[in-house]
Amino acid sequence: MTEANFLQASLSINSISCERDERILFKNLSFRCDSGSLLQILGFNGAGKTTLLHTLCGLRPAAEGEIQWLGTSILQNLAEYRRSLFFLGHQAPVKGHLTVRENVEWLKALHGSNPSGSVDDALEQVDLGAYSDTACYSLSAGQRRRVALAQLYLNQCPLWVLDEPFTAIDKAGVSRLSERISEHSERGGIVVLTSHQPIELSDVNLLDISRFQPSPEEQLYCG
Repeated sequence: MTEANFLQASLSINSISCERDERILFKNLSFRCDSGSLLQILGFNGAGKTTLLHTLCGLRPAAEGEIQWLGTSILQNLAEYRRSLFFLGHQAPVKGHLTVRENVEWLKALHGSNPSGSVDDALEQVDLGAYSDTACYSLSAGQRRRVALAQLYLNQCPLWVLDEPFTAIDKAGVSRLSERISEHSERGGIVVLTSHQPIELSDVNLLDISRFQPSPEEQLYCG
């Protein structure tokens, strides 16, 4: 999407229900994120936060309901939709046998025509410039996390879906990441994230999916 099209971004979740291991996690969940929205997903462990994020990314189907991007079901053109989003899972997608630079270049290539910007600049932003040629197997958990987070400085995807992005990074890293998320939102992008840590971001909308749990009678799914 172009800079102007960022301002047209919209994500609508319409009465979706999600299941895992033949159990309904939540049902009749609806919300909408327009351009510039920042949404934090809350819920107790096991409520389905990660399952929801995977569903938003089209990585698993919703049991019921529909997800729309720009007013159209994501299932109509899933490949195109995925090119509009950046997903960072709880586990950093970093290959230990590759160097920091090789990992960032590999991750950048996965985003096709969307990525932009300099790998060197991105590494400096996540404080890994001095580790460019270091094999990732020798890095700490926080450093490996920052290798993945470097992608936030390299892509122009309007939708960011981030699962626990602040995990295993220090206070300074949290501050820089918060600033980057705010910049994306101010530009007109949409951010949906989870976090077990308190986050210092302005204009954050909160959604507790625990409120959409099924009743005990509905808890077990009988397919």
